[in-house]
Formats: sequence, structure tokens, C-alpha cells
Amino acid sequence: MSANDKIRLVLEKYGEEFTEGQGGNVWRVQGTPVIAHKTLERIAAQAGITFDLPTILRSERDEAVILVAGKLNDRREWSIGEALVNVNYRVSGKQAAYVYAMAEKRAKDRVILKLVELHGVAFSEEEADEFKGQAGAAQSEQDEAAEAARRFIADCERAIDAEDDRDTLIGWWNGQGRKDSFRANRLTADEGKALAERVRQRAEALAAGNARAAA
Repeated sequence: MSANDKIRLVLEKYGEEFTEGQGGNVWRVQGTPVIAHKTLERIAAQAGITFDLPTILRSERDEAVILVAGKLNDRREWSIGEALVNVNYRVSGKQAAYVYAMAEKRAKDRVILKLVELHGVAFSEEEADEFKGQAGAAQSEQDEAAEAARRFIADCERAIDAEDDRDTLIGWWNGQGRKDSFRANRLTADEGKALAERVRQRAEALAAGNARAAA
């Protein structure tokens, strides 16, 4: 059974229509099904899910971590909701940051998904915001690393072209420091080969210049 089929069955069981896409109550983020928070709230009410008083595990100005437990018939589940501004909870402009409300929503939504047996099949809308933020942060780190590598390569190219001594150039290329710096900047094999070819061409040009001078 596909994820959409399972979600459809659960939603219909609790009186919710399955509407996918923009404006619907189910959509996808990075290929993962996401269910609207309000839809999950209505499912919880229809199913008769009850919640214990939440337990605050962490309370900071820009962060809240809350433990929530819920019950459906004889089943009990619990989960933790986290909200940390600019890490997994992003606000823009003058928008206020309601970290406790967000942490509670995430925890309750996870409990609901567990109790209706959709945990691992779909995320809630509030969870989607969290992993979108994590993906965005990861992408930002990758972009920064790629930009740092581009700057490093440009610096190497300038240094190679400016070197006037063949032995110094070859010594730098064969040295451990150069190898360590390539690893630190995560150069690809193709990028390393391109710089090796640049060194070879510069070394040949310097050797030819030295030969002409000697003649």
C-alpha cells in the first residue's frame, strides 16, 4: 500500500477528505507526504485523543522543548517537540517567535500521527517547517563550502601563475602542506587534476625560459 493510500484511509476513517496539492490538506515536501496541522487537530478530536499536561524540558528565550503524551482508547504514545529560533524554527521580519506554541504543536502532531498509525508515513505541517529548516541549513553549509573551495582554487591559480622559480613551484606541489590544504578545502579529483595541469604548464614555461636565458 502506498503512503498516499494509507493516508487516505486514515483521513476518511476520521471524516477528513484527502485533498492533495496546493490548497489541500496533504502535500509533499522533499518528496515526503505532509498533513496540515488543522487536519490533525480535527482527527484528534474526532478520534477522541486526549493529552496529558505537557512537560517543559527546556525553557529559554529563543528555545522550547516540550514533552507531550496522548491516549487513544488503550494506546498511549508520547513525543517531544522542539523549537529553536533560526535553527529549526524560522521567523521573518518583525514576526514574533512563539517557541512554546510551536514546540507544543510539533509534539502533539507527532503523538497524533503515532496514535493513528501514520508516524513514519507522513509528517505534520509543523514538522515539515522543521525539516525544511534543517535542509536549508545543510544546503547553506554546502554552498558556503563550495564557495570557499572556489576561492581557494582561484588563490592557487594566481600563486601558480605568479611563481617565477620552477623548483619552488614543484616543491610546493609535492609538499605535504599543499596536500593537506587540498583535503581541508575538499577539492574534487577533477579540480586537483586541473591544478596539476596548470602547475605542469607553468613548470614547462619556466624551464623553457631558463633554457633560453642560459643560451
